[in-house]
Amino acid sequence: MDKIAIFCSASDHIAPVYVEKARELGAWMGQSRKWLVYGGSDTGLMEEVARAAKEHGAMIMGVVPDKLEERGRVSNLLDVTFHTVNLSDRKDIMLQEADVMVALPGGVGTLDEVFHVMAGATIGYHSKQVIFYNVEGFWNGLLDFLSGLEAANFAHRPLNNFYQVANTFEELTALLK
Repeated sequence: MDKIAIFCSASDHIAPVYVEKARELGAWMGQSRKWLVYGGSDTGLMEEVARAAKEHGAMIMGVVPDKLEERGRVSNLLDVTFHTVNLSDRKDIMLQEADVMVALPGGVGTLDEVFHVMAGATIGYHSKQVIFYNVEGFWNGLLDFLSGLEAANFAHRPLNNFYQVANTFEELTALLK
């Protein structure tokens, strides 16, 4: 898996542990000569993972929607830039370009990206997975919710066919090799 899409927060106002874990992942990606595929923002965990990846030799691919450009929020770290009209195009390009997706802690946009990938996989459009990097148990509520969907028969197949969970950095890097 050479191209890794990262879904994560663009907020600059989150706990330092999430920043630390994003930078740790970015550094590993650079040291492992991986490509980072992400939303191209210069804020929050997006910029942190990109900066660490770049500092350690990774190539950076930003998939940038028009609204981000209009607001002047595009990272200056990008080696390759895909310009998109909207968030739907952004998700499709990230999915197309990446081998695997990692969900770091994030908000509504991150959830949108995660569910876009999982929904496409459930129907058979692709066989790519999302890896939830469960820093400090961040994703526990969502993982419980997904289990509840299965228990109530709202999922046609086990949903864990479409995602994996890494509770530690070591588990995450083992899944990405």
